Amino acid sequence: MRLRLPRWAAVTAVLTVLAGAGTWTAVALDEPPPVQREDRALDLDGVRIDTSYFTGTGTGRRPAVLLAHGFGGSKDDVRPQAERLARDGYAVLTWSARGFGASGGKIGLNDPEHEVRDVRKLVDWLAARPEVLLDKPGDPRVGVSGASYGGAVSLLAAGHDPRVDAIAPEITYWNLADALFPQGVYKKLWSGILFSMGTGPGSDACGRFAPEICALKERVAVSGRPDAAARALLEARSPSAVGDRIKVPTLIVQGQTDSLFTLDQSDAMARAVAANGAPVAVDWAAGGHDGGDRETGRVEDRVGAWFDRWLKRDASVDTGPAFRVSRTGGVDSTDGRATLRAATADRYPGLTAGTRALTLAGPPQRFTNPAGAAPPAVSAVPGLGGGLSGLSSSLGVGIALDFPGQHARFDAAPQTEPLRVTGTPTVRVKVTSTAADGSAVLFAKVYDVGPDGRQQVLPAQLVAPVRVEDAAQGRPVTLTLPAIDHEVEAGHRLRLVVSATDLGYASPVTTAGYTVAVEGPLTVPTAPAVTTQAAALPWWVWGLPLAGLAVAAALLLTARRRTATPAPDSELASVPLQITGLSKKYKGGERYSVRELSFRVEQGQVLGLLGPNGAGKTTTLRMLMGLITPDEGEIRVFGQAIRPGAPVLSRVGSFVEGAGFLPHLTGRENLELYWKATGRPAEDAHLDEALRIANLGGALERAVRTYSQGMRQRLAIAQAMLGLPDLLILDEPTNGLDPPQIREMREVMIRYAAGGRTVIVSSHLLAEVEQSCTHLVVMDRGQLVQAGPVAEITGAGDSLLVSLGAPVPDALVEKIAALPGVGSAVRADDGLLVRLDNPDGAADTTALIGELVRLDVPLTGVGPHRRLEDAFLTLIGGSA
Repeated sequence: MRLRLPRWAAVTAVLTVLAGAGTWTAVALDEPPPVQREDRALDLDGVRIDTSYFTGTGTGRRPAVLLAHGFGGSKDDVRPQAERLARDGYAVLTWSARGFGASGGKIGLNDPEHEVRDVRKLVDWLAARPEVLLDKPGDPRVGVSGASYGGAVSLLAAGHDPRVDAIAPEITYWNLADALFPQGVYKKLWSGILFSMGTGPGSDACGRFAPEICALKERVAVSGRPDAAARALLEARSPSAVGDRIKVPTLIVQGQTDSLFTLDQSDAMARAVAANGAPVAVDWAAGGHDGGDRETGRVEDRVGAWFDRWLKRDASVDTGPAFRVSRTGGVDSTDGRATLRAATADRYPGLTAGTRALTLAGPPQRFTNPAGAAPPAVSAVPGLGGGLSGLSSSLGVGIALDFPGQHARFDAAPQTEPLRVTGTPTVRVKVTSTAADGSAVLFAKVYDVGPDGRQQVLPAQLVAPVRVEDAAQGRPVTLTLPAIDHEVEAGHRLRLVVSATDLGYASPVTTAGYTVAVEGPLTVPTAPAVTTQAAALPWWVWGLPLAGLAVAAALLLTARRRTATPAPDSELASVPLQITGLSKKYKGGERYSVRELSFRVEQGQVLGLLGPNGAGKTTTLRMLMGLITPDEGEIRVFGQAIRPGAPVLSRVGSFVEGAGFLPHLTGRENLELYWKATGRPAEDAHLDEALRIANLGGALERAVRTYSQGMRQRLAIAQAMLGLPDLLILDEPTNGLDPPQIREMREVMIRYAAGGRTVIVSSHLLAEVEQSCTHLVVMDRGQLVQAGPVAEITGAGDSLLVSLGAPVPDALVEKIAALPGVGSAVRADDGLLVRLDNPDGAADTTALIGELVRLDVPLTGVGPHRRLEDAFLTLIGGSA
């Protein structure tokens, strides 16, 4: 309800009521301008509300923004965005809603009498700030934004307080009853997750919820079916209750991978606000409550532009198109993430524009709702589905599952050309139920099915529930399926599946039989006015030439000249690798990553490069590949000095920082494309020999997206082997592999070196290194600790295993390490590992035994150790 006090009296009362201790804090930022933050606890109707107020530099009044947080969060969640808006010239107020963060009160699900009234009083508080621009006394120029729970309160604030000038709600609801009880079906999984966020450990069953909310949850969860009172309570606290009063510019951002608040919620709010005559823009972002890419940076940019236009009243600001949808444009081979492209339209098309009718084939089908509704079909899984659905069209992955005998399915004909579905598909079916009350609870979804008829993807992992009453004699019903934006490739088909159960929803627990018959085509919207933008050029297409020009100009201006490459050393022409005095310190670093490193590798060796994290192994490999330049020393491969782009690098194959493959191509096609990019003759690839060594078998003809992690690793090794390089460098080739795959990788390395070639492998798996490598180089803190044959290092005379009859204290271990001639002493599973300095055979061992007896060490034996793990721990001492 609106306050009836005159404006001047209201402001005076609020200033009195909200008086509290405030603290001003300068927010430390890496870049100017600075932002000031005032943390203050406000007393709103006897409830403590925790707030933060942000302002940037400059004088004069400025528009204000209220930033609300999501359910289960607090004001701290929106602090980065608040600081950004403050730097952009806004006064920003954030707060923790009732029941969250450090605020008091009970969670009322945006109750107009509590949470929404709090927002009105926060607007009053802003009106009294000297920094805030006023449209008239007591009326600040203010916008409201927030995501999820905070998005709903921004809509509610605009409907309850006419002083709000613009809003930007994100991934939120219009009607909470429709969101949690769609088509009369209880969304039990999401409801349980949300309720758990408001209870927390150690609290009672209701946690911080208001009593009426707690009673609603318990009542519906027990019955499995929402009642009229539950719907009425949620609708009264939804933006839809004041939809005819929201008349301010509204930017609506909704997530496509969102089974909590689906796209139909944003559609309803867009149509309602537009009907009031207010400017509206709709943005379908890629992610949502189920996960995926929320496009946070892009969305915040657009929110900022929206407020610049409607709060700063800057008509020159481009607020973006009336409708925008993010579409998957393929996969970035460098990190495996889906790339996004924008599709736009000058008008919001709604969910039913440009429909096409697809005939569905299949007779009436009978299936069963199992006792207890278990096992349930799987569609969306909060937090998991979004990440997969972002790649579904590119990789053909998904988590949807339907159990035999619990669903009916009907297929359309394969598409002869690509079909873009944008909106809500519909289909008319006839449902017959054998349940005692004649009702049925069904779950409808549309799959994208591949040419083989088996591989299927559920777009955005979404399903539409429906409750059908009075279906004992059969009842026609129109199924409104989830709104999606998805391209069906040529050769693929759409499949309608109607299931009796779903993991996310409550189904009847008694056994019932359902029969579903299709009575019309599957109608799909295509939104023809929405056009996809051309893919932007990667930054390196234009960035590298510009960078090259800049480097050339710098060289000319400073008259710098590159040092001539040292002449080849004919005596090392047959030596795969020799490193001499190698040192590297990264810019700004306080210590060397690699310092005075020297070692040599001969033909036919499998050399293991070992060391703890930070030992300098990867830096050494990067210098060896010419990716970075050493500060001192040199690297020679077959007598040729290594420089970036050195011709001798063509004799080196590497798998150092992971390989990027095109997932839709087969393994063979990926390798052929890679070799073609090198510009070398096809016959020089020795593809068949590399593949025989890698032992990929028939998997080579399958798409890479179907590969296991082990197969991807072996394909990467095969790529490094193309051309059969004389020197093969592998950095952690067994990462992510199971024991059988690790054994196969070991055999690959041994087979490759058996032909007289050389392999260098960096790995943390010491047991594997011991079995596959012939020689070792052990590094610690950037320096060489020891190099030589594996047998020599594991059985070296300077490393002794002291067996103990009883545990010894740390102080005694330290005394042993401090003995004359002892380099280090560390614990092992079966005693102590002691390394001697400059050992002299039995004499030093005898001396050590005498010292141990003198110290009352309960030794039972002393002898050389034989495990690489023990030798490694001894060599690196405390770095382990």
